[in-house]
Amino acid sequence: MLEQISERLQDVMKFLRGEGKVTEKNMQEALKRMRMAFLEADVNYKVVKDFEARVKNKALDEKVLASLTPAQQVIKIVKDELTAMLGDKEQKLRYSESPPSVFMLVGLQGTGKTTTCGKLAKKEMELNHRPLLVSFDLKRPAAQEQLKTIAASLHAAHYEFSKKQLASPHKALKQVVQYAEKQRHNPLIVDTAGRLHIDDELMDELELVKKQLDPDEVIYIGDSMTGQDAVRSASAFEERIGLTSIILTKLDGDTRGGAALSITAVTGKPIKFIGVGEKFDKLQVFHPDRMASRIIGLGDMLSLIEKAEKETDVKQAEELAEKMKRDEFTLEDFKKQIEQVKKMGSLSQLLKGLPTGGAFKNINKMNIDDKKVHYFEAIINSMTPEERINPKIINGSRRKRIARGSGRPVSEVNQLIKQFFDMKKIMKKPGFKKMMSSFPLSH
Repeated sequence: MLEQISERLQDVMKFLRGEGKVTEKNMQEALKRMRMAFLEADVNYKVVKDFEARVKNKALDEKVLASLTPAQQVIKIVKDELTAMLGDKEQKLRYSESPPSVFMLVGLQGTGKTTTCGKLAKKEMELNHRPLLVSFDLKRPAAQEQLKTIAASLHAAHYEFSKKQLASPHKALKQVVQYAEKQRHNPLIVDTAGRLHIDDELMDELELVKKQLDPDEVIYIGDSMTGQDAVRSASAFEERIGLTSIILTKLDGDTRGGAALSITAVTGKPIKFIGVGEKFDKLQVFHPDRMASRIIGLGDMLSLIEKAEKETDVKQAEELAEKMKRDEFTLEDFKKQIEQVKKMGSLSQLLKGLPTGGAFKNINKMNIDDKKVHYFEAIINSMTPEERINPKIINGSRRKRIARGSGRPVSEVNQLIKQFFDMKKIMKKPGFKKMMSSFPLSH
């Protein structure tokens, strides 16, 4: 996600690191490059100008210029300002002190609003809450069917309005709250009407829903791939309806980042979740500081650690970590690691969470084909125990035998062995060992 802006800003960071000291001249050049990177990524122009002014003011401070590591300090300033642009810190959903809490989702048609209702319900179920999914659309009562199907797939509760109820919308909305209270459902997640464009009829209906339900959260659902269109429509919803937070969908397919980097600064409302896939478990809490670190090449180790703690076998992970530190990591261990990593998601995406410098320099450029990863297990299974422990003995004839046994071409056997030795080189670096020592699963 956000590959375009990330690559451009990382180039600026490399430029700064290469300068012996920070001067007004090279700072102007760095700011110019940053400005172009943001504008090409479709970031709001005023947001870019404000960001540039703040970075310039702080970077040319006398204390920074006189420090021993001015470039590093400027990079920190850029990270901090980028974090502020993204919303500063993680914001949690607001719950009512008197259940049920009401989450009202608004947005244009096609942004993934209804699917996000399901994703949000799954999040709540993971917290042992009992969400109730409701679709309220006076113009398209059939819209209830999609949400009903989603609720059934999640084994979640769903409330369906009858045609008779919809004829009296004020009364119908009161009835659904009463039902949630009686059945002890919490929160009440309400999907609302959507249109291809904002119109008065849509806004009138949303104002009716908001007035009757008095929601704890009015969440704008925006398609991040539409860039500034998402920002403009969010601003219109904020002006007419009033928002409390934002969920950006399709961020996994957004290479530019214009919406993600503009929407909070323009609307004043925090991004609380991001959609990073179609499945219902692909809704992530949004951490501005982690996103900022990732964009400028400092990685997102905290998110990787959280995924590891949630998805992997802790005891096995501890054993693998110890072997890595002792340089005793074998192909059999590599196979176990592949099994662990597969539980956490795409290997290429996980590598993007690592820093792009120090011990991990160029690791994000490793040629990882996610489609081929599961073949590696078959290749390793075709090796003898001796070959798995000491792959250096795998000569040409052995490679052909392994290829025949696994049903894969020799080129894939060669690729696996090469990547294994590339990993071994990284593991020998001091920075990697230091990182492993601080990794929660390695104690």
